Amino acid sequence: MCFSIEPGIYIPGFSGVRIEDCGVLTKEGFKPFTHTSKELKVLTVKE
Repeated sequence: MCFSIEPGIYIPGFSGVRIEDCGVLTKEGFKPFTHTSKELKVLTVKE
């Protein structure tokens, strides 16, 4: 059985983010399809 896990946080009037992971549930447990970093990266714009 395949699943999409999509937790998110939203700050009204400011910003939001959602992490999307997909994977399959096996007898051994959850096996993710995606292997991206969950490290927070802050991007700034210089004018």
